[in-house]
Amino acid sequence: MTSSINHSMNSKVWAMLILLSILWGGSFFFVGVVVNDLPPLTIVTLRVGIAAFTLWGIAMMLGLRPPKSLKIWGAFLGMGLLNNVIPFALIVWGQTQIASGLASILNAATPIFTVVVAGIFLPDERPTPLKLFGVALGFVGVVVMIGVPALGGEGSLLAQLAIVAATVSYAFAGVYGRRFKSLGINPVVTAAGQVTASTLILLPITLFVDGAIDTDKTNMSTWIAIVGLAVASTALAYILYFKILELAGATNVLLVTLLVPVSATLLGSLFLNESLEVIHILGMALIAFGLSAIDGRLWHRLKSVFA
Repeated sequence: MTSSINHSMNSKVWAMLILLSILWGGSFFFVGVVVNDLPPLTIVTLRVGIAAFTLWGIAMMLGLRPPKSLKIWGAFLGMGLLNNVIPFALIVWGQTQIASGLASILNAATPIFTVVVAGIFLPDERPTPLKLFGVALGFVGVVVMIGVPALGGEGSLLAQLAIVAATVSYAFAGVYGRRFKSLGINPVVTAAGQVTASTLILLPITLFVDGAIDTDKTNMSTWIAIVGLAVASTALAYILYFKILELAGATNVLLVTLLVPVSATLLGSLFLNESLEVIHILGMALIAFGLSAIDGRLWHRLKSVFA
């Protein structure tokens, strides 16, 4: 069972969504740094393991304790599989084969799958024509901003399908995660629980497949990127993710994947001296237009004015 949510996001939720997009936008950069030094499963295990320690530390400081219910830990296990283990492994492996630009475009398809999955399984998140239009327009904006040539990509079709499969897993995770609100679990504890469950699943598999880390061959920049990936793009990001999921639902929280390329582009222009071109501005405008349609409030006001 799930409890009802607000379909229109207020300014606080939009601010959290933008911050989440910045934190998750950094994950593509961090993965790009570490993927040449460490195997995919090791990266994912370090990501969720360090995030688990970070989140439980935050929980303890807030006076929160781990739940004792096996039912809740079973829910953490399911969420960890859908939201961490499966998509993280697929995305990291996919990025060993294809460029990050193409990975970002494929990842931006997440809201499309979420609208479909949420529409099937969540009665209070049935898609409206305006929301479907907004998602499609936002996706077009991502393609325009990153560049149509990136759709051709470089790398195997299998790697591209892996990223798509990850977005489908994220869609199911968003729907599955709605249950935590009705269970009355604090978003910090939910975030900590899911990455802990993910670590317990991944650790024995990673040790068997990848073996121990060769620290002599792993440079400091790799470790710094791993910490950034775990603390910023995972621990802090998932606190925001579960808070937005609690307030605004599965479809709205996964709109963040449309904003991630925007954040990555703006961060690159501000801190890496990358050029911000007219095509980027056009893509961002299309994304903003699509998000306004998904939110719906402005469109309904305009309709009432001209009716």
